[in-house]
Amino acid sequence: MIRKPRIPVLIALACAGLGTSPALAECGRASWYELTGRTASGTRANPEALTAAHRKLPFGTRVQVENLSNGRKITLTIVDRGPFVRGRVIDVSRRAARELKFINKGVTRVRVTVAGKAVASCG
Repeated sequence: MIRKPRIPVLIALACAGLGTSPALAECGRASWYELTGRTASGTRANPEALTAAHRKLPFGTRVQVENLSNGRKITLTIVDRGPFVRGRVIDVSRRAARELKFINKGVTRVRVTVAGKAVASCG
C-alpha cells in the first residue's frame, strides 16, 4: 500500500533548520570569563588560549572579533557555549580580552564575524 506524504510533516522537516544557523556577523556586547576544567566541547579550558564561547556556532568555528571602541581585531576559535547573560553575543578568554584591550572594563561592544565571510557594518 502506497501512503501519501503527510504535508505537515514535510513542511516541518523542511523548516526545521530555518532560523537556527547564526548570522555571519553579530554585533553586541562581549565579556571575558575565567573557565577552569573542561569546555562544552570537551577540551581542557585554557585562559591563555585564543578561544571563545558562543551560543550557536559549531565548535571549531573560527571567528573574528572586533572591539568597536578601539578597532582592535583578533581571530578566536569557538570551544564553549555561552554567554548566558542577556545582551551578550560572545564570551572570550582572558588572553583575548587582554589583546582586545577590554580586560579592565570587563565588557565591550564588538562585531563577531565568521572568519572569511563578508559582513555589513554594525549600526
